[in-house]
Amino acid sequence: MEDILNFLRSLRAHNDRDWFNANKDWYQRVKKHVESLAYDLIAVVAEGDPSASGLTAADCTYRIYRDTRFSSDKTPYKTHIGIFINPPAGKKSMRCGYYLHIEPDNCFVAAGTVCLPSPLVREIRRSIYDEIDEYRSIVESDEFRAQYHTIGENMLKTAPKGFPKDWEYINYVRPKDFCCSSKQLSEEFMLRPDLPEALRPAIRQARRFNDFINYTIDEYIEHNRAAR
Repeated sequence: MEDILNFLRSLRAHNDRDWFNANKDWYQRVKKHVESLAYDLIAVVAEGDPSASGLTAADCTYRIYRDTRFSSDKTPYKTHIGIFINPPAGKKSMRCGYYLHIEPDNCFVAAGTVCLPSPLVREIRRSIYDEIDEYRSIVESDEFRAQYHTIGENMLKTAPKGFPKDWEYINYVRPKDFCCSSKQLSEEFMLRPDLPEALRPAIRQARRFNDFINYTIDEYIEHNRAAR
């Protein structure tokens, strides 16, 4: 992990093609470290979800090259590395998965999913509303709160259409992105030789959150498949 973080620090300071090409061997070494870590995390996830065992590192990692076509920021490389384990189909699936963000001074673990179609977001909100006691038993438990600091992102400013504004738990249905994330992980934590093992409690708690949301996502996918 130290080699990964040091590479990302240097890349952040020299985000240009000349530096990257001169350090291509370093990047290839870092890439192998990341792939090894991805397989270790896949194994931890697969303990609770055997369908993860069929995933490869390529299914769970991303290119370091940025798509700058529609961005005012033309720096060519990402200065972070993400590992997203999303069984059974991999990182491109709509289903909730498990994410590790590696970036100097901004490492964290997260779970869930983002950028879902609006009809599915409405279905997830409705499932939370209808099963609020079950949802609260997950996200308000001491074990979950010990791992995850933020629940939901990209929040609506007011109650979503069709939900009572004065509902006690309205904040749980305001997100557009149903994900949870930890506080920043210290570099000391990230450098632990047993990092995958150290992340096991976060993965265990994320599984409960993911299973709740994925139930609605799977129903939505199956309904749309049957309607074709």
